[in-house]
Amino acid sequence: MREFLLVLTLLFAAFPAWPREAPPAADDPAIEQRMSEIALELRCLVCQNQTIADSNAPLAVDLRSEIREQLKQGKSAREIMDYMVARYGDFVLYRPPLKATTVLLWAGPLLLFLVGLAVMFRKIVKRRVQAAALTEAEHEAAAKLLAGSEGDR
Repeated sequence: MREFLLVLTLLFAAFPAWPREAPPAADDPAIEQRMSEIALELRCLVCQNQTIADSNAPLAVDLRSEIREQLKQGKSAREIMDYMVARYGDFVLYRPPLKATTVLLWAGPLLLFLVGLAVMFRKIVKRRVQAAALTEAEHEAAAKLLAGSEGDR
């Protein structure tokens, strides 16, 4: 049974490496190269953490096809990027520009970090104040309790 589970595990581990049908070869390698360069600058709206060049989501495949079509029509990379931004917003750009509508994208991580630091320091100060607020009698009682529990061990 153990060997069967090992073989089954190895089989499933190799699943991503199973052969697949290759994507069709490009009609025009120059257009394919330009499409790849543009696709590296656009975010997959399904995956959100990959470019459309890296994603295999159906939307990313469609967007790459759209880029190819626009390149065949003679549009520049800037025109294609402007079209994508007009259609999907600045979020489609893998590196959105810094402007009023995207400032939270750029400043958000820093703000979250600063809020986390503030909460941490506030908790530390609160604990120190609470520890300092104990009377001398409370300190002695706590020391006796600790000494008594150590003697029980």
